[in-house]
Order: sequence, then C-alpha cells, then structure tokens
Amino acid sequence: MADILIGTCGWTDPALLRSGWYPPGHRDAEKRLRHYATRFPLVEADSPYYALPAPRTTALWAERTPPGFRFDVKAFSLLTGHRTRPAALPPDLRDHPRDEALRTEVWTRYAEALAPLRDAGRLGTLLFQYPPSLTPGPEAEAFVRAARERAHDWPFAVEFRDPAWWHPDRANRTAAFLGDLNATAVATDTPDAPPPAPVTTPRLHLLRFHGRSPHWGKGTKEDRFRHSYTERELATWLPPIRQAAAQAEEVHILFNNCCGDAAPTAAQTLRDLLATTLPHQQHRAAPHETEAGGQAETHEAPHPRPA
Repeated sequence: MADILIGTCGWTDPALLRSGWYPPGHRDAEKRLRHYATRFPLVEADSPYYALPAPRTTALWAERTPPGFRFDVKAFSLLTGHRTRPAALPPDLRDHPRDEALRTEVWTRYAEALAPLRDAGRLGTLLFQYPPSLTPGPEAEAFVRAARERAHDWPFAVEFRDPAWWHPDRANRTAAFLGDLNATAVATDTPDAPPPAPVTTPRLHLLRFHGRSPHWGKGTKEDRFRHSYTERELATWLPPIRQAAAQAEEVHILFNNCCGDAAPTAAQTLRDLLATTLPHQQHRAAPHETEAGGQAETHEAPHPRPA
C-alpha cells in the first residue's frame, strides 16, 4: 500500500497568512516553512511557475524541512506554453525569440535551480501544468514529449487543463501516451473534471483539488479557486484514492482551493478520513511534531494566486 502524502499548493499565500493559521511570531520565511512542515509532509512550490528560483532559495527550502518531506514543484510558465512576461525571464534572455532554443536554455537554468532539492532528497516531482489552449493532437503531444526529453532524468507529472485529454473516447490514448513518457498523470477535482486520471507510473500518483467554485473557468483567480470542501465531498474521493494507493508506491494529494485557511483545513479533513480506512495513514500527519532549530532567513519567492 502506497504512502499517501497530503499538503497544500503553496505555504505563503497572503490569504493564508492573514487567516491566523500560522501561530503568532511566525512572520518570517524560515519560521513559516518550518511550522508548515510540522503539520504536513508535502507542499507544492508554486513560485517557480512565475519566476526562476535561485539555487540558494531551494537549498534553504531543503534545510528548513526534515527528511521525508517532499516538494512538488511547478514548471516555469514558458516551459508549459503559458504566456510569460518578459520581466519573468532572466535579463539576458528577455529579447530572445520564444522558441525551442529559449525553452532549452530556460530548462537548464530551472534544473540547476532545483538541483539542491533533488540532491537533498526533498523533491517529489516536477509538475508540468498545461493550459486549456493545449488541446489534444499530434502537435500537443510533440510539445509535451519535447519537455519530457529535456527532463528525461527528472520525476515528471502532467496536468492537462483541457478536459478533452481525459474524455472517455480519448482517455486510454492519453494514459498510454503518458505511460510511454514515464510521466505521472495528474488527477484533478474541479466542477468540470472528467473521471479521475489513472495511475500511469508505478512510482507516483498525484491528485490536485482545485475546488468546486461556480466561477471555475471565469472571474478572478480568487473567484475560481474559492471553495471550502465538505467532508461529504472529500469522502467521495476515498475509493479512487485507495485504488491509486494500491497501484503506486506513493500518492501525493494537494489542495489548491482558497481562501483563508480553506486548503489546510481540507487537507486535514481528508487526512482524518483516510486514517479511518487506511490504518497506516494514522501517523503520517507530518515528518515531525516540533519545529527544528533556526537557519539563516531568506525571503520567499513571490506567491501570486494559484493557476
């Protein structure tokens, strides 16, 4: 039976900071991450989607978390075909044509920045979340394959935002395509989500809960992701989670719903539900229960609202 790790998408969202979830005195970057790691064994690092991190930043992430803690890291926007502001690129690359050569150079720098996490054993997977504009077809498959070939020796997970990839008429082809790439298919919970994506790699299965807002697909980012999961809504996911846990070595579950402390609250609720049906999950709350000693402070990367 797989180890099931549960966490949230990010730990520095302004709404979470304002919610009171962090205890008093946890205002700096180091204390926030150390406290988060006492509560959950997994987190998604979203900031690398918006800007390439510095190796020193990821090295500090590794230092501030205990053995067994995992970071799933979003790919930089240019690597997944999202619109990327010139200012998000390193200065020497801002005038470069938006082509495969640029993506290759950006990938090289992205991989160098994440090497400290991988070397420390803290990296769960890279998360390549593709936009709704990436519709199924040969060109899209070639684009994903090129990304996988660049990241051939890294753990690689794929989330398609166009539900057509998992339409019943195409789901088997999509699963086979990702399996051939040794890429983890990301299952999602959204108002319009198709049936859960299957396990495509034996090492890892990943599930992201985006919420069930009636404004999904429209409105502001806060509107699209604002949702507080009920216990009943989360309970419907217990059978597919158990099925995935029987097929993969590790299952990662991440909550991307906002606002306030909605994500960690939902994560805790699901963890409690799983503990009643999977006894080995009862003590998988977090890698440790007390915060570790101090390290030098650094600023966290900016954390816009989830995408």
